[in-house]
Amino acid sequence: MSHEQFIPGQRWISNTEADLGLGIVIECANRRVEIGFPAVMEQRTYAVDNAPLSRVIYEPGERVNNHLGDALEILERFENRGCYIYRCSDNNGEEVILTEPELDSAVHFARPEQRLLAGQIDRNGLFKLRVRTLEHHHRLMSSPVYGLLGARVQLLPHQFHIAVELSSREHPRALLADEVGLGKTIEAGLVMHQRLISGRAKRVLVVVPDNLVHQWLIEMLRRFNLMFTLLDEERCEALLESFSGNPFESSQLVLCPLSLLTQRDARLRQALLASWDLLVVDEAHHLGWAPNAVSHGYSCIQALAETIPGVLLLTATPEQLGPEGHFARLRLLDPERYHDLDSFIAESDRFHHLSSAIAPLLEEGGAQLLAADSRVQQEIAGWLGNEALGNWLALPLEQREQGLAALIASLIDRHGTGRVLFRNTRESVKGFRSRQLDAIPLPMPQVYEEAAMTAKLEQTLHPELLLGADWVEFDPRVEWLVDWLRENRKEKALVICARAETAIALEEYLNLRQGLRTAAFHEGMSLINRDRAAAYFADMELGAQVLICSEIGSEGRNFQFASHLVLFDLPLSPDLLEQRIGRLDRIGQRFDIQIHVPYYQDSAVGVLLDWYDSGLEAFSRVCATGEAIYHQVADELNECLHDPQNEQALAQLIADTSGARIELEAKLSAGRDRLLELGSCDQDRAEALTDAVVEAEAGDELQSYAEKLFERFGVDTQPHGEDGLVLQMGEHMLCQLPGLEDEGLTLTFSRERALSREDIEYMSWEHPLLAGTMELILRGEYGNNSLVTLKLPPLQPGTLLLETVFQLHTTAPRALQLQRYLPQGVVRILVGPNGQNLAAALGHEPLNKLAETVSRIAAQNMVRLAREQIVTQVKQADLLAQKELPPLIEQALERMHTEQEAEYQRLKELAEVNSGIHPQELEALAARRQQMADALSRAELKLDAVRVILVRE
Repeated sequence: MSHEQFIPGQRWISNTEADLGLGIVIECANRRVEIGFPAVMEQRTYAVDNAPLSRVIYEPGERVNNHLGDALEILERFENRGCYIYRCSDNNGEEVILTEPELDSAVHFARPEQRLLAGQIDRNGLFKLRVRTLEHHHRLMSSPVYGLLGARVQLLPHQFHIAVELSSREHPRALLADEVGLGKTIEAGLVMHQRLISGRAKRVLVVVPDNLVHQWLIEMLRRFNLMFTLLDEERCEALLESFSGNPFESSQLVLCPLSLLTQRDARLRQALLASWDLLVVDEAHHLGWAPNAVSHGYSCIQALAETIPGVLLLTATPEQLGPEGHFARLRLLDPERYHDLDSFIAESDRFHHLSSAIAPLLEEGGAQLLAADSRVQQEIAGWLGNEALGNWLALPLEQREQGLAALIASLIDRHGTGRVLFRNTRESVKGFRSRQLDAIPLPMPQVYEEAAMTAKLEQTLHPELLLGADWVEFDPRVEWLVDWLRENRKEKALVICARAETAIALEEYLNLRQGLRTAAFHEGMSLINRDRAAAYFADMELGAQVLICSEIGSEGRNFQFASHLVLFDLPLSPDLLEQRIGRLDRIGQRFDIQIHVPYYQDSAVGVLLDWYDSGLEAFSRVCATGEAIYHQVADELNECLHDPQNEQALAQLIADTSGARIELEAKLSAGRDRLLELGSCDQDRAEALTDAVVEAEAGDELQSYAEKLFERFGVDTQPHGEDGLVLQMGEHMLCQLPGLEDEGLTLTFSRERALSREDIEYMSWEHPLLAGTMELILRGEYGNNSLVTLKLPPLQPGTLLLETVFQLHTTAPRALQLQRYLPQGVVRILVGPNGQNLAAALGHEPLNKLAETVSRIAAQNMVRLAREQIVTQVKQADLLAQKELPPLIEQALERMHTEQEAEYQRLKELAEVNSGIHPQELEALAARRQQMADALSRAELKLDAVRVILVRE
């Protein structure tokens, strides 16, 4: 750290982010200095008093490059108004004047040999850890699922397919419209996480309905370790007082309710003025739009979507609001493509017609059907041309099924909304267990029967409100629940009530009065206490038998390790009922879901139960039409709830509901777009992605590496089961680790355990603590040199070997992800006594097994005595390494061009038949490829670590 004065034009380097290259002072004011890093096109702002920066001053005799890449030798240095001017000589011997701003920014300053010669010698264990870290870092960075390893989610192929598809685009703009329970929030979180980890996005704005704000905040933190700043009006006002700037610029990740933008014009203006890379909008179907009437909420999101390059809209009902609602969502994503409603409807009809025509071909024996159906042949020829159909007909019979798959793939590519709309259904995803309703009619307490005659509906639907303060003592529902829990002691049950007060009273009674193992979960508890309750319930051996939740238990938590759900009351909203059932009915559930509903006979709850069961069939399956039908029959339902004895009215209501459901479901089924569903999840590719995640996770290797890493940095660790650790800050830690707080951390390396224990951190390669600690090693000096001795009979005692590790490095924006093209991350050179490379004969791991450590004092003495030889061997190692660089660059360029050319040609061909692909996409892809080629051509081998090896007797 330096206390020199910062002058515009000076060159500095970041001590913590050396890969940024050479920085230049842009401005220094108000005790802050702004540094630009031209090599990676980034900027940083630091406090002057503690900026982690070092002034870069070159001495005469050193060789540097200017910004044009010309190599120069410094002859003399002058100071002028705080900046330096260098008199240099170029390769032709001509004199050149070089100012500081003209220095090449793509330079590196890590010099392990300097530390070694200065006596700053690291332990051999740190050296081995550094090499291991380099290898893991390259493996992760080159993985096709980089950025998707750190999420605490199930490995569901359809979610990862969407995440990879959108993450690969320059600016993803898409409508995520999976059916309820298939994980749209997870998909959006995966896209955000991948783009943030890879550097393709830095600033994200998430806009959600007011009632989902905290659910999103917790979900992003728990599942993706993304810490969003929640902005509401109170927070904005506080920031304006302390920050004195745009509240939306106070954080890189911002979450806000839609009402903040619709009710405060000033906040919308501030959001528009802030720079964003990605906008995510949940419940997008609530944004009202019609050709002659646009809601204020829609206008707000439209204004943001016009200025933000990446946009994700989430909705479970893209077509239930009619073609206008569907069109309204799509025009937010691509107003040029979707500019006319009539044209959109006409085009949609064409695609629906095509989808219906080929639907039979997707079943077994589809090739035989196509060969025999001239009508469908004409349909396909109309889209793909006669030549494509003729080529298929000419195939041998045994090849036609495979050929049909290629034809359908071509049709998917031509699908009008396939690039912007993703919709998976339960039918296409599969993997769900059946639901079974257990309706338990109970006698109605007299006090309830009398009070219900004049009570409000809210009270009749929640009987405890009419039974008095000691309702738990004589409520038949409680008596039934106690008996059931005692008869099924080995079964876990989730109980959901509408009210927190009900949950609290019920849990206290079951636990204190009946001696049952219970836990409560409600909004009156702190987040930590909710986690503890959920963890107690998740413990399969000593945990709670029953978790009693208020309505909050139906939001954002998954308890699929249990299969019994007790609905202590019923909500009026079909969607809310589905949310409750969805806590157990999820992919990964191993048993059929048993839904227990205790209710009073001839009560309002009984009417609601019959309507849900017989009218909507909401207990036996997901009812996607439930909320729409509820609004259609709300008046009739209300009358029946107020008059439970009117069996005729209830029968008519159920008949009307059933008829409306069948009709609406038929419309949805007829409009089901199989091509869209196929394009939303390429099953083979999706399963390959989840397999790649499992492979990249390298579970056993991850745990072994992490334990060694924390041990070397001085963290106190204790085992927590077979796959977990408890971390505490040690007394002799090398430094403060990012994400390890004073209270410590309990973690697991098991994805399965992490999904059932949300109170425990899921430790993956991309967890902030592990990733941050790996960065500390790679960016810093930890373990970049060492000295050991060993016995090696073929070599004479006293022989000096120098093991060097060079990192293959490119200075380019992180978003390019160039590491995936590099054939290897490191080049290892082992310099022998005669300057030869012995790396092939003596591998790194065999040397580790033979190596013996020496004390630091002894190592310093050895280095001092062998200084001249070490300097010579370092130069020899560099010469040997540089000979290996050209073929590595050539391989990297070949890999990159092959991949990028294939993607470019695919998009170019698709652009000819799919207007959803814009010329700008092709231009951006071509420019990106050129940028990659330039950066890879400048790749260099940077000496990252050295180890002196002294052969002894």
